[in-house]
Amino acid sequence: MPAVCDLCVKGTAFGRNIRHRHSGRWQRKAPRTSRVFRPNLHHQTVYVGGQPVRLRVCTRCLRTLTKAAV
Repeated sequence: MPAVCDLCVKGTAFGRNIRHRHSGRWQRKAPRTSRVFRPNLHHQTVYVGGQPVRLRVCTRCLRTLTKAAV
């Protein structure tokens, strides 16, 4: 099951980590490692057309939903 928001389709993004320790001499570049950015997902019951639907929603969409409800 992929980590994807059901509303905005925000998913996993990939990036690089840069270590601040240079191994050996200063002429060498700092080592880089791959890392993963995953969305902060929550299971939330959202009413769509008057019917409750349980969705996986990222926190950004959750904030927008509570703002629209008020």
